Amino acid sequence: MMEILIIVIVVVAALALLGLAMAARIVKQYEQGVLFRLGRVQGPRDPGFRLIIPFVDVLHRVSLRIVTMPIQSQGIITRDNVSVDVSAVAYFRVTDAVKSVVAIENVNAAINQIAQTTLRKVVGQHTLDQTLSETDKINLDIRKILDVSTVSWGVEVTLVELKDIQLPESMKRAMARQAEAEREKRAKIINAEGESLAAAALGEASDTMMAHPLALQLRNLQSLVEIGVDKNTTVVFPAPLMTTIAELGAFIAREQAAATPALPPADSTRSAPVTAASGTVLNGSAGPS
Repeated sequence: MMEILIIVIVVVAALALLGLAMAARIVKQYEQGVLFRLGRVQGPRDPGFRLIIPFVDVLHRVSLRIVTMPIQSQGIITRDNVSVDVSAVAYFRVTDAVKSVVAIENVNAAINQIAQTTLRKVVGQHTLDQTLSETDKINLDIRKILDVSTVSWGVEVTLVELKDIQLPESMKRAMARQAEAEREKRAKIINAEGESLAAAALGEASDTMMAHPLALQLRNLQSLVEIGVDKNTTVVFPAPLMTTIAELGAFIAREQAAATPALPPADSTRSAPVTAASGTVLNGSAGPS
């Protein structure tokens, strides 16, 4: 009798342990449980140790962490009829665990498919230049469309980013030629602006030199000095410089003559007749004419 009692106690204990094992559930901190009892939703369950009724209750654990989902490359034709391959990445998280289990069968697959179609739709509405330069606007448009579609699933799309844009080789070469032409245009404009500023400066310099004639010659002499630094064997003198050298020599001679004092006359008594005679000769020569 005792042996049968012991066997019964062991069986009951085993069944109790088995039932406890089947009834015990652990919900992690980053998860939320959704309890179904006889197929009906009983509501969410917070993280921690949870007990359910075996064979009656079913507990689904839903992760609330942000999920990173790469969107595979899509062949898209832009509004200006250019074929590009665009890939992106989407970040989303579950905000309502009950909706994510009841409203949709597979959240990840649904987000992946709708993100691909939305990417083709949004990029196809932009030109190639807009796709390359307005990526922030495209990302925001894709996110807004996804949020409208996924709000009923209990899912929030936190971020969408275009990851890679592949262009045809012919388009790459055309864009390279366009960029080169643009750089040449800027270089010519800068060169023309420099010529304009230089011409204005030369005009002001010429006005200054007109007011000071020797300034031009000093500039010529400075140019000769600069040429002489290179130790050239031949030096070409401009014609105005040679004329100026002659004028400068005559100027120096006149200044020296003016600086030399006049010699006093040897005899004052003899100078008067000479003056008179010369005056007579001048008067006589002037009279008949």
